[in-house]
Amino acid sequence: MERSMRLVSATFVLVLLLAATAVEGKICEVPSTLFKGLCFSSNNCKHTCRKEQFTRGHCSVLTRACVCTKKC
Repeated sequence: MERSMRLVSATFVLVLLLAATAVEGKICEVPSTLFKGLCFSSNNCKHTCRKEQFTRGHCSVLTRACVCTKKC
């Protein structure tokens, strides 16, 4: 009986950890509204995104747009 309770408790903790990791790891990407022109410098993009309350920013390779990112 005690062994099965330990197994249930351990399983419950594992499920909680996996759920927390899944939620924490999701990143949302949004095009910058302040960045003008083509994006060639991710550093400039990052600074613009921080003004928009995002945590990071990078230049899109295909569209050369500044894309801001943050945790969802």
